Amino acid sequence: MLIHSASQLLTLSGGPQRGNSLGQLGIIPNGAVLVREGVIREIGDSQELVRKYPREDMLNAVGRVVMPGFVDPHTHLIFAGDRAGEFAMRLQGKSYLEILAAGGGILSTVTATRTATPVELHALMQARARDLLRYGTTTVEVKTGYGLSLESELAQLQVLADYCDSLSPDVVPTFLGAHAIPPEYKDDAWGYTRLICDQMLIRIKQTWQSKYPGRSLPFVDVFCERGAFNLEQSRMILETAKELGFPLKIHADEFENLGGASLAAQLDAASADHLVKTSAQDIQSLGKSRTVAVSLPCTPFGLGEQEYTPAKSILEANGLLALASDFNPGTAWCGNMQFVIALAYRYMKLTPAQAIAAATINSAAAIMRDDSIGSIETGKKAHIQILDCVDYNQLGYRFGVNLVRSIIKGDDVIPVREGN
Repeated sequence: MLIHSASQLLTLSGGPQRGNSLGQLGIIPNGAVLVREGVIREIGDSQELVRKYPREDMLNAVGRVVMPGFVDPHTHLIFAGDRAGEFAMRLQGKSYLEILAAGGGILSTVTATRTATPVELHALMQARARDLLRYGTTTVEVKTGYGLSLESELAQLQVLADYCDSLSPDVVPTFLGAHAIPPEYKDDAWGYTRLICDQMLIRIKQTWQSKYPGRSLPFVDVFCERGAFNLEQSRMILETAKELGFPLKIHADEFENLGGASLAAQLDAASADHLVKTSAQDIQSLGKSRTVAVSLPCTPFGLGEQEYTPAKSILEANGLLALASDFNPGTAWCGNMQFVIALAYRYMKLTPAQAIAAATINSAAAIMRDDSIGSIETGKKAHIQILDCVDYNQLGYRFGVNLVRSIIKGDDVIPVREGN
């Protein structure tokens, strides 16, 4: 098909954007995109491409913004149950860490998820992922981490792998067995750390390569935080994973600065995520590395906190900054990347152009997929959204509404909003 007459075609061409270069949208006024066999074949001026390909199926985007689909590089979509009761507790003054220490938080979701069947987990994740697609997300990273046992974590990874085969959006899996200390190891964090390193990672690699030959190994993530895994335990898990060939991620500095961001940079992790309490030294380490700093503004918003990722400091240090939703049952039941962008404007002081780049090409880099998605360039997958607005500045300015008109994913056109 030929998508033509876009008021603004945002290409985001040229690869991930570091530091103060963030926000290069590569705008083509009256732009057009030729898609064949699910791949972007040509981009340019609408008049030229319509004249060049007169017999192509035409999709008229007149008066609308055409841009890459969002890439959400940090979610926890696969779980059962909810934690609405804990939300009420937080409103009464209980902190996240206090609730976790009392057996709530992640551990309450572990209980619900362990009892759910794979079929139930698949259906729950499928419904959530479809909602993300409606709001413009065409690729989503999804973490395990609500099983905290080898059997449950493997079952979640299989659900993720099965979903990858059949539905939209595209799913990038992550093993997060190091999400919390399970009840069986309540007073033995090192014992559970050794279990992950000596048994779980090896078994997961063997199972993955046996069942899904040719597929990249899932990411390995760890929650480096007080009450979860300390810096030494996080290092042990990530170094073991790296030796086994897994790509790496880390949850770091959500509540306390333990040095997780610098660890991620040292180990060449794909991303370090949260980064609310990150020190100036850690920010400098990120700025000198290829590790993407992923901000999750829905999480402090959901917790009613006042402090967000120091985005400007990361950019001044020449860091790679990305945005993600952190969709999860406890603190951020929201996968709407348009709302993530709205928060980034208001609380992280990003410009509209910076936030859009952080939610597309840079977020693709955070899952090591920037060679195939995150921008509109020849040879890349056709992951495209058409917005019901004439100017990209409307995105995030108009919050609480869905501006997505339709999604183009491969050769499929998925309508979202009706009307002329």
